[in-house]
Amino acid sequence: MKIRIEWIYKTSKGAETTFHSEEMPAAKALLFAEDMERTGRVKSVIFNDQYDSTWTVKELKSYLKGIETEPHNVTVYFDGGFDRSTSSSGLGCVIYYEQNGKSYRLRRNAPATGLISNNEAEYAAFYLCLTELELLGVHHLPVRFIGDSQVVINHLREEWPVIEKDLFNWADKIDTKMKELGLQPEYELVPRKSNGEADRLATQALNGIEITATSEVMSD
Repeated sequence: MKIRIEWIYKTSKGAETTFHSEEMPAAKALLFAEDMERTGRVKSVIFNDQYDSTWTVKELKSYLKGIETEPHNVTVYFDGGFDRSTSSSGLGCVIYYEQNGKSYRLRRNAPATGLISNNEAEYAAFYLCLTELELLGVHHLPVRFIGDSQVVINHLREEWPVIEKDLFNWADKIDTKMKELGLQPEYELVPRKSNGEADRLATQALNGIEITATSEVMSD
């Protein structure tokens, strides 16, 4: 979760002014707030998240402690591939998350049949990611979804209307699952070269190579 700090600073002579920080991860914002409070010059501190909710220091501490043992700070990459000659599809999913003070990467792919277009394969890959998030126990958290499909990203952002029936059905399934999990999605459209991991997984699935693996991501 990304947070902005708003604090009222009071000088030794009683003058006051309000400061606003840039957006930053919640844990980092809490560290800054606690450090500022130790100066004795801060009259009050509140946090504002990207959903216009406000948090006190006590509330943010409680929230961070509560999610420490659960997957959080979740970023998802998805990609779908479609082979017209065989009408087969490959789905790729990469999930980065933190849990118990460590960072992890989950890679998952799957072949799929019965799809009729690359756009439908992209939707199916997105739904595969939601299924994996559910298995991980991710719920009631902000999640960043990254893909190179303009159709899927712009549909889910509600910037483009969903006209095709097959895509509408996928969009409806995704919306239902998103609400079941209580996720607060953030969508990001990137060039294909920035979605290489998920793209490779989708291609491997098309070639009959199935992968399910979770590994710890070591910091530099």
